[in-house]
Amino acid sequence: HRAGRTSTLGRAIGEIGRLEKTLFLLSWVDDETYRRRTFTQLPRIEHRHRLANTIRFGRKGKMYQAYRERQEDQLNALGLVLNVVVLWTTRYMNAALDYLRETGFDVREEDLERLSPLVSQHINFVGKYHFSLAEEVKRGKLRPFYNPSDPANIV
Repeated sequence: HRAGRTSTLGRAIGEIGRLEKTLFLLSWVDDETYRRRTFTQLPRIEHRHRLANTIRFGRKGKMYQAYRERQEDQLNALGLVLNVVVLWTTRYMNAALDYLRETGFDVREEDLERLSPLVSQHINFVGKYHFSLAEEVKRGKLRPFYNPSDPANIV
């Protein structure tokens, strides 16, 4: 900017950006395979953002740190917790699929394509937390799956 007005170079860069955007949109409209990949990826990104918002619900998704470095720390911590939740969910999803296959359940590939570890219904974000580990977890095994018909699960 010069005296509140955009310079010739600034206008040229803006025109190049508009040209790139136009070329991208034309190729997107022309290429059906690219459109399909885009529409497949968008819900995944939205699910990731929804999970991140669920994790940071205590502050209602707002940044309260006064300094940029502290805001970056807060975002890095959120990213770490988000990755842990996704890893934990992925491990249990794989274990559940293995269990289903072992019991003879028909696990179809087209169903697996729709699975995503970006869910949060199985996570207790509020309430009581117990940090005592079961013996099998101490030995490196996963917790047993919840069975609603098990008499031990009836409250």
